[in-house]
Amino acid sequence: MDSTQERTFCKWLNTKLEANGYPPMHSLVEDLSDGVRLIQLMEIMGDTSLGRYNKNPRMRVQKAENVNKALEFIRQRGIKLTNIGPEDIIDGNLKLILGMIWTLVLRFTIADISEEGLSAKEGLLLWCQRKTEPYKEVDVQDFSVSWSDGLALCALIHCHRPDLLDYDKLDKSDRHGNTRLAFQVAADHLGIPQLLEVEDLCDSSRPDERSVMTYVAGFFHAFSTMDQAETVSRRVEKFAELMQSVWTSKNDYERRARNLLHALAEVQDQWAASKFTGTYTDAKEQSAVFTTYKHTKKRTWVTERQDVTTLFGNIQTKLRTYGLREYVPPPGLALSDIDNAWNELLNSEAKRSRSINAQIRQIKESLRKQFADLANDFSQRLHAVSLELSSVEGPLEEQQESVRKIQMRMPSLADALARAAKAENECIAANVEENDYTVFTCQDLDFELELVTQTIAKKISFIDNQIVSRNMSNLTPAQLEQFESTFRYFDRDETNTLILSEFSAALASLGIIYSDDDMVYIYDQLVQDYGAVTFEAFINLLVDITEDQTSPEQLRESFRGIAGDKPFVTELDMRLAQLPLGAIDYLREVLPSSKNEVGEPEYDYETWLHDVFA
Repeated sequence: MDSTQERTFCKWLNTKLEANGYPPMHSLVEDLSDGVRLIQLMEIMGDTSLGRYNKNPRMRVQKAENVNKALEFIRQRGIKLTNIGPEDIIDGNLKLILGMIWTLVLRFTIADISEEGLSAKEGLLLWCQRKTEPYKEVDVQDFSVSWSDGLALCALIHCHRPDLLDYDKLDKSDRHGNTRLAFQVAADHLGIPQLLEVEDLCDSSRPDERSVMTYVAGFFHAFSTMDQAETVSRRVEKFAELMQSVWTSKNDYERRARNLLHALAEVQDQWAASKFTGTYTDAKEQSAVFTTYKHTKKRTWVTERQDVTTLFGNIQTKLRTYGLREYVPPPGLALSDIDNAWNELLNSEAKRSRSINAQIRQIKESLRKQFADLANDFSQRLHAVSLELSSVEGPLEEQQESVRKIQMRMPSLADALARAAKAENECIAANVEENDYTVFTCQDLDFELELVTQTIAKKISFIDNQIVSRNMSNLTPAQLEQFESTFRYFDRDETNTLILSEFSAALASLGIIYSDDDMVYIYDQLVQDYGAVTFEAFINLLVDITEDQTSPEQLRESFRGIAGDKPFVTELDMRLAQLPLGAIDYLREVLPSSKNEVGEPEYDYETWLHDVFA
């Protein structure tokens, strides 16, 4: 039964802890081992303070001191503890711990139960028998098996509060259902915590007597005030309950007042220690944190301050109602102390708000100047480049070298613009919408940089093309002008190079048309030879094409010259004309031929030219 007792006693102790604002325990062995919870429970049950103790013991000797303090308090209250020492609690001797807690249950929950001169167990049993006597299905003879079907619990509830359950409609054979119903009604409507599980009563051959007594005692206390005959002991009990509630309220007031004052002082210390890093992001984050504080923590404190004030008034009202001495809080915890601390908080809030706002204004001004310095400097450097570019003169090669040197300086300008853009983005992030220190934006500067970059590229292309044109002796001026204007027209991105589609369109506009495969082949060859289809590559190709473009009539005249005006040509004629051997072999293969009287082939170039030209 140790597991049932441990669970029941743990829940019983938790009702004391939770009622006083402490978190619940989960294990008697673990949670009582350092003595902290045991001291808290003794302070609650004894309505007094045990004085200073180690609230976070780590060493065994510290835990032993705490447990000794609690055990000594129990003994001072006249409660006899047998065979248990601090080492038993520290080392988790569950059997002895359960015995100690049962002693506490007897002392603080069952000892004050009396019925016809009987006390404790006998008095509680007699009370249960009397209350359940009218119910024929119930026969309470002990605190074990008599409670295993749930009917005795339902009878106790129905006897005092028939409005909470209809006993006659219960399924008397449903042990689990009746027990579960009694537990739920007791917890929801009577304030009796569920110290047992349904299985502890219904599924055990012999329910644990101590656990059942502890739970049933809650029914006695819940219904005892309903007895018509109020005895002297009941009056004493009622007064004790009053004083306990006042004591609990006082402790609650002092704890909450102390916590509130501590929280107010702590946040002010945090503000005083807070430093700004000098960035807008940091200042804005601190502003956001401050705003969140006002909307959350501050409002919680406003509510808590009001609740604490109300609690103090309720304590005084209750004391005056019963003619009791007025409550005087400990030094530093009076309502006037809370008011003074609150006024200090308001002053600190105003100071904090001013410091954040001043920091944000200072950072914004700094961001304005930073961007303006970068933007103005960039504009001056860009203007200097433009002036330098416009003053380039001299021989083409010297001009070419000068402009290329200028072009090499453009990446540093792009880096400078990037720095300005970063500064501008910081201004935007800081909501800086105006700037009296500059007239530029990065969009303006980027536009101007692009213009200068394009101008340099055009200048380089122009000089390069002029050098090519100057060196091109195989073209007439009219042809050169036509080819150059064609190249310029189709160089849409002004890079002084043509992509495949631009290259194809440029040749087509000049009446030069190839198949798609041939066009790709020619383009790839030029890229391989020149790195790209530049103006030079384009002009050289047109020179080759122009030289190779011979009319059919010109070819006939050429063949007649080789043939000596004969309508046919011989191999000897071609050799005398010094044609390459490859060309001779090709022509011998493709030209129609016939043999003369001496057997020498005569090649008909007229027929062949007629066939190959459209």
